[in-house]
Amino acid sequence: MSNILWKTLLVSPVVLGVSLAVSSVALAETGVETPVLEQINQYSLENSDNQAIEQVTSVSQLSDVQPTDWAFQALQSLVERYGCIAGYPDGTYRGNRAMTRYEFAAGLNACLERVNELIAAGTTNLVKREDLAALQKLQEEFAAELATLRGRVDALESRTAELEANQFSTTTKLNGEVIFGLAGIIAGDDANGKDAEKTTVLGSRVRLNFDTSFTGEDLLRTRLQVTNFGSFSTNSTFTPEGELRFNAGPFGEASNTVALDALFYSFPLGSKTKVFLEANAGAPDDFTNTANPFFDGDGATGALSNFGTRNPIYYQVGGAGIGIRRQFGSSLELSLGYLASNAASPSQGGGLFNGPYGAIAQLTFTPSESFALGLTYINSYGVTTGTGSNAANFPSRLDYFGIDSEDVLPVSNNSYGLQASWQVSNHFAVGGWVGYTAQRTLSTLGGRIDRGDMKIWNWAVTLAFPDLLKEGNLAGIIVGMEPKVTSTSTKDLPEDKDTSLHIEAFYQWQVSDNISITPGLIWLTAPDHNNDNSDLLIGVVRTTFTF
Repeated sequence: MSNILWKTLLVSPVVLGVSLAVSSVALAETGVETPVLEQINQYSLENSDNQAIEQVTSVSQLSDVQPTDWAFQALQSLVERYGCIAGYPDGTYRGNRAMTRYEFAAGLNACLERVNELIAAGTTNLVKREDLAALQKLQEEFAAELATLRGRVDALESRTAELEANQFSTTTKLNGEVIFGLAGIIAGDDANGKDAEKTTVLGSRVRLNFDTSFTGEDLLRTRLQVTNFGSFSTNSTFTPEGELRFNAGPFGEASNTVALDALFYSFPLGSKTKVFLEANAGAPDDFTNTANPFFDGDGATGALSNFGTRNPIYYQVGGAGIGIRRQFGSSLELSLGYLASNAASPSQGGGLFNGPYGAIAQLTFTPSESFALGLTYINSYGVTTGTGSNAANFPSRLDYFGIDSEDVLPVSNNSYGLQASWQVSNHFAVGGWVGYTAQRTLSTLGGRIDRGDMKIWNWAVTLAFPDLLKEGNLAGIIVGMEPKVTSTSTKDLPEDKDTSLHIEAFYQWQVSDNISITPGLIWLTAPDHNNDNSDLLIGVVRTTFTF
């Protein structure tokens, strides 16, 4: 008697487990679809709403079980022979959907209670020979599948352990970007009317981003950067016009020194507001939509030049400070920011509020994914755009105009921008912008110049052809006028008498998900807004690796 009881205790849970496994396999083999996760959750909620699972004594009590059902005999045996099946209060069994964990617990509890009753009653014929034979047959039939499954689980556990042991960080992800740039002056004059130096250069820009999240919704970005691609404005063209976006910057000197570039922390403030704390090399595109999606790749993708990347007035804002992005509804966004370019310096004329700064406010209207419109206002002090003519960058180009001064010419700017982008179809998008800056000089440099006002304009029209010839490729054309001084209030301030057009074309070939090659051409008519200078052609081949 005791031997039979022990067999009962051992075999009954196994029979139940095998029955569940066989039922799952059989459902798959008979074409019954397993509900998706949402359906399972739905049923779980239904069952938790005071719908107690009730024991049935006859399979006929289950209204949705018919003698023609493939599992009818199994259910009949479990109900009438073991008394081990429960139904719902509405008299249904719901056999064609997945079982929730609650239902499994209720069914298992019913079977175990029935086993206890049989044991207590001293039942001697609980386990029959045919049951043991059926169990043995099932074990043999599914031995291969169980072994395969066990092997996969073991391999998965081993792989998981290896990843956990060798992961870089539990909170930080590393992503990188490497640019190889081949460029040179093909023909044309520099800003001084002389033949531009036709030297072909090969340089690079490398960025490593360490993106850290502590809550899943915040982001701490630490970027290391090294650039050795020199600027044409320093050695060849002597004008910020046509400067490449991925080089050392207008009149900048390149080096192979690794330096801390962008460093910011962003986090949500409520459901519709995001805050950006910029500690170093912050820029408006961190928290503002520049409405130039196909061209603004910050030098790695899209446009090749500074001018083609975004409306030049954005370049008046950069450094350390704060940015805020606030969503109003689904289509309106307000961006606010204040960045100081010399925030870390405690010297006179430096710091967060006493030195050069830029403050931006922009309303962005995006009624659909294919259209964006931005209205921008920027107030800045002591900064220029680094694009356009030498006259448009007068405060930083005093030596070019024969003014020898160790002092920096302080200027205040009020800039206004309108930019838009419209993706007409899957393979064509049109966009552009117009920008205006009212600049006022705030010093006479010891009586050497008169204080006055300058009006600076720029505009562009962009055409994009996504997926041209191949999915992922991009062709782009930019036609516009880089910043030009259209008028001044005093003869001591330079003014551009002519107009130069910036014409840029490129084709970005997506070799793979991580490699793109972009040949392009930049054509400047009347360089530095001077008709005396012959047209300047700059050829570029950019190769970008991302990982």
